[in-house]
Amino acid sequence: MKKILIVEDHADIRKLLKMTLEFDDFEIHEASTGDAGLALCREICPDIVLLDIMMPGTLNGLEVCRQIKADHATRFTKVVLLTARVQAGDKEAGLAAGADDYLMKPFSTLQVLETIYRMEAEA
Repeated sequence: MKKILIVEDHADIRKLLKMTLEFDDFEIHEASTGDAGLALCREICPDIVLLDIMMPGTLNGLEVCRQIKADHATRFTKVVLLTARVQAGDKEAGLAAGADDYLMKPFSTLQVLETIYRMEAEA
């Protein structure tokens, strides 16, 4: 069973993602800040992290992504950035931070599932 960590400050988006993923064979974990998300990621070592960029707390999504990829225990965790930041430079910054994919809000749940299934197939 694949472990997926959703790190998103908006409860409605977390709920939508969780409801979408519940119908498949995923173990789902949630965090509402970058700080909590990074701590939980280090604890559970998920296969995939769905990560918002703009969040409250001391760590934004880009910094969380950098730390996930720099940590020996989590460096192979796939990170999908979910963000409303849609400028070309924003995507470049996300990929430079180590993100494996970048989905712009509003995204469809089908896009999220396709991204997850593609990453599973590549693993």
